[in-house]
Formats: sequence, C-alpha cells, structure tokens
Amino acid sequence: MKLNATLSRRLGLGLLGLLLLLALGFVVQRSGPLAPTRVTVTQAAEGRLTPALFGIGAVEARRAYQIGPTTAGRVKRVAVDVGDLVKTGQVLAEMDPVDLDERLAAADAALARAGSVVAGAQAQLTDAASKRELANINARRYADLGAQKFVSAGVVEAKLQEQLSAAAVVSGAEANLGAARQDLQRQLAERAGLRQQRDKLHLLAPSDGVVIGRDAEAGSTVLAGQAVLRLIEPASLWVKVRFDQGRSVGLAEGLRAEIVLRSNPAAPLAGTVARVEAVSDSVTEERSALVTFDKLPAGLAVGELAEVTLALPPTAAALLLPNASIKRRLDLQGVGVGVWRLDGDALRFVPVRTGQTSLDGQVQILDGLKAGDRVVVFSEKALQAGSRVKVVERLTGSRP
Repeated sequence: MKLNATLSRRLGLGLLGLLLLLALGFVVQRSGPLAPTRVTVTQAAEGRLTPALFGIGAVEARRAYQIGPTTAGRVKRVAVDVGDLVKTGQVLAEMDPVDLDERLAAADAALARAGSVVAGAQAQLTDAASKRELANINARRYADLGAQKFVSAGVVEAKLQEQLSAAAVVSGAEANLGAARQDLQRQLAERAGLRQQRDKLHLLAPSDGVVIGRDAEAGSTVLAGQAVLRLIEPASLWVKVRFDQGRSVGLAEGLRAEIVLRSNPAAPLAGTVARVEAVSDSVTEERSALVTFDKLPAGLAVGELAEVTLALPPTAAALLLPNASIKRRLDLQGVGVGVWRLDGDALRFVPVRTGQTSLDGQVQILDGLKAGDRVVVFSEKALQAGSRVKVVERLTGSRP
C-alpha cells in the first residue's frame, strides 16, 4: 500500500515536471529568444510620386547697402535711426570736414592766381606777336633797300636778326601761356577733387529703403569704406534656402514654393525659385537657391528662419514602397541597399535600385522587385537571412 502511494506521488511529480517543461518550451518558442520576430509588411504597388524638396533658409535682402565715407574721418552727425524709411538722395549722416573748407578757400585763391598768370602770359604773347610783326616789316623793307644798294649788307643782316629774335620771343610767350593754362587746369582739377571730398562728407541714400543698422555715432572715427549705416530695400527680400545635394534633383528656376516663416507657421506663403546658385557647399553637401515671395508679408525681418517646400512635377509610374522598408547592409562588396522580402515564410534580402522620394515617405523602386512582392517595413529586432518572422498588423514599442 505504501509502495503504491510512493509510486503514484512520483508519477504525479514527473507528470507535473513534464507539463512545466512543455510550458517553458512553449513560452520560449512564443516570447523568448527563439520566438519568431514580429514584423509588419507591405506590398510593392505601382503608383506615381509627387516629389518635393524641403529646405531651411533665412530671409535676406537682394539689394543691401553699407553707407560709409570714402576717406577716413570723424562722424559729425547721424540723421536717421534703425527702422527709419529713407528716400533716394536723403542725407543719412555727415562727416566732419576738419580742414576741407580752408583747403577749398586756398584752392580758390590759387585758382584766381593761376587765372591772373594766364592773363599776364596772354598779354606777353600779344606784345611779342606785335613786335614780331614789326620786325618782319622792317626786315622786308631793309632787304629791298639792300637790294637797291641804299643800305649796307650789315644793316640788312641786323634787321633779319631782329626778325629772328622777335619770332623766338613769341615762341617763348606761347610756351609760357601754355604752362600757365596747364597750371590753371591743375588748379581746377585739385579744387574739383576737394569739392568732391566735401560733397561726399554728406552720406546719401542710394535708393528708397529702410535703415537696418547704425554702426557709428557722432564723434566716432571711421576708416575709409567702414559702414556708418546699413540700408536695405524691403521690396528685394527673399529667402536663401539650402537643400541636400542628394535630394536636389529637379531643382530649377521657376519652381513654385511654399514658405513657412518661423514667426508665423500657421500662414504658409507662396513663392517662386528665382535663382539656383551655381556653386554648392562641398563640406555640408548642400545646394543653395533663392526664393522670392509672391507677396511680401507685413513685418518681415531680415535673418528670420523659414522652411521652404518646392513642388516638383509628378514622376512616371513605378513601384512604390515606404522609406522605412529600405535597408542598408554592409557586405563584402560594400554597403548594399535593399529590402527584406518574404517569399512565403522565407525571409530574403533583395538588393534594389531606388529613385525619387516624396516628403510623405514613399520611395520609387526602379529595379529589384515586382508588383505584389511582400516586403518587411518594421521589425521588432534586427533581421538576418533565415530569421523566423511573424507578420502582425502593428508593432508597439519596437524599432525598425
């Protein structure tokens, strides 16, 4: 009796242990490291993409001016402030003339003296010319008298010498008059240069605009070319946008754009690509484009960040997949681009050639798949060839 009870107890414990092992195996197969990897799948289907480019830029002015003196000097006064609207030719600031007024007065005096010298040289030339004419008449008269033997040859030679001397005096007077006139021109040029310097002490607005910077105050000393004021034309504001080079195919002038300013994200603005820069940034691998506004918004500020989306023409029909299904795997040939395809229950990595991408995450598949192929989109852990998978509708708390 006791033996039967012991045997029954041992059989019961063995049966319980077997049940526990079976339960443990079931748990390991379902949720442990040997459990199949849960995945979500999609089918490759043919469709058309409406691709778009997205970039971030800043508002800039196409026409901006730095207003400053052409020579070093001290600022006498600044007539405008930041934010002021100015008109073409308006005086924005004035430089201290220092001794320019006195130099202009000296130039006026030198100019008057040069005019007097020219007048004196002209009078000398007139006198010399009249003496030369008299010498010519006397020389001809005495030459006739000498031919008739009324005067000696020496007297004739003396008159001829007087004629030559009178001609030389005229030549000298003409040279003096030319030098005096050249000196007068020099004085005029010097005075004109001083007058230009004096006029340029008034810093004028080159066009209608708004003042965005006041970099010097009255009493400050500035160098030649250093900006005292900065001015922009509000109507010339546009957005300089940077796009990823790898996604910039199709970027061209004339594309329509949607501009979202950081200050007002709820009100997108329409625009157009006005220019595509010919030089790309090889460090950041970006291309730049300038986008104009169809209508300038009120209160637009230079330097404000903006998000720009460019609409590209629809693509030709091709297979489409979610971007999340595209994987990059390192092998002996390098980094391969492909997808995990389900052939029945077998998992296989298939290389593919991709095309354009839309902003909603769809990618063109140009080669490697056919319509209807089942492709893994997300998986709860990294996949390997031959991995056991379980298809589910949705993953929670998993990584692709």
